[in-house]
Amino acid sequence: MSLKFASSDSSNVIPLHVIDSDGFDAWCDRQSDPTRAFVAATGFTPALGKSLLVPDASGKPLLAIAGFGTAATRARGRFALAAAAATLPEGTYALAAPLPASDLETECLGWLLATYAFDRYKDRSGAKTALICPDGVDAEKIESIAAGEALTRDLINTPASDMGPQELEDAAKSLAQAHGARCTVTTGDALLADNFPMIHTVGRAAAPHRAPRLIDMSWGQSGPKLTLVGKGVCFDTGGLNLKPGGSMGLMKKDMGGAATVLGLAHMIMALNLPLQLRVLIPAVENAVSGDSFRPGDILTSRKGLTVEINNTDAEGRLVLADALALGSEDTPDLMISMATLTGAARVAVGPDLSPYYTDDAAFAAALDHSASAVSDPVWRMPFWEPYEKMIEPGIADLDNAPSGGFAGSITAALFLRRFATGQRYAHFDIYGWNPSAAPARPKGGVGMGARAILAALPQLLDL
Repeated sequence: MSLKFASSDSSNVIPLHVIDSDGFDAWCDRQSDPTRAFVAATGFTPALGKSLLVPDASGKPLLAIAGFGTAATRARGRFALAAAAATLPEGTYALAAPLPASDLETECLGWLLATYAFDRYKDRSGAKTALICPDGVDAEKIESIAAGEALTRDLINTPASDMGPQELEDAAKSLAQAHGARCTVTTGDALLADNFPMIHTVGRAAAPHRAPRLIDMSWGQSGPKLTLVGKGVCFDTGGLNLKPGGSMGLMKKDMGGAATVLGLAHMIMALNLPLQLRVLIPAVENAVSGDSFRPGDILTSRKGLTVEINNTDAEGRLVLADALALGSEDTPDLMISMATLTGAARVAVGPDLSPYYTDDAAFAAALDHSASAVSDPVWRMPFWEPYEKMIEPGIADLDNAPSGGFAGSITAALFLRRFATGQRYAHFDIYGWNPSAAPARPKGGVGMGARAILAALPQLLDL
């Protein structure tokens, strides 16, 4: 799906006036008598998400109004312009007056994202409105970000029947080909030969055509090294610790970490950032068969650490561990993992926030600032050292699922940190799903944290 601005030479462009509640009366006073009378007759008020098309004397569109609400109502959500765009009639619009510079790029991005719809299986469409890119906005940049987000959404929204490890590999190779990147894949028993034992173990129970694999994509010849690691569990039954039906229904999104790093990778490559990018995706299906790994098994990881399996439904950290160990061997300047890893993170912060972990105060400061600037909210969580003992079971080096239920997201992050030693590291425990429709974010798969990371990269890597 192409999310793009309208051509600046489009015909029949409708001037769009974005009006907040405080400025509405003054705006009305500046309009012609017919316009003022029409607006008054409709009873329109510029509440958030409201819009009005004002005709001229012949009945053709003269201008449109997009309600921008109050500062208080805008603070309770995101993408205020997109909320109004969704209610405007089909047409091409141009901002009649500039929005505040601090909001302009994000609001324009929101408009593009509001036109997204997942239409692979059914004819659907997002908002049928088009926006001419305003002065001062880098259209190529915003369109690249929108395309990366659309890729993430499409991958998550696709059901596991059509998005298994092979299809995820195909998506990564297609992205690599589009940007001149290199992509290699280690599949099936070759994982054992190349020392990725935990990726193989988690995925070995799947059907042969859905064999486990490690996808390794690289791009860029110079600059600082950035490695992105995304959890690619294309469906998670829970393994022998089988999930109940209610918990299994959304497990097509358990590759949301992989989808998010691929979307972020598109943004980075499309914008030609001066860095060396590596993307690692362990792609598996956690299935049930006679070859499933079992509670009580002890696995040996690529790093050499042994892991006691206390719950086969805590499989994501296992496959990520081998990928993080590989990434660490290349000593990148920054390594980031993204995964739909724990329900505990959702209990802690809900579906909107992306909790993240880092020991690097400078990373946290840069990320928090960029997240606020681009309306991609994140929340820092602690690598809490006293909980390290919770992931040490006694008969192995590590426990994949500590008993007791406390601090589940923190202990998972501490587990991953054991395999990401030697460089700056951050881990994002994302949800990857919007449970109800919101401006620019329909119900379904959604990217989380990627735009905040993108905006912070120049500071984080001194680009």
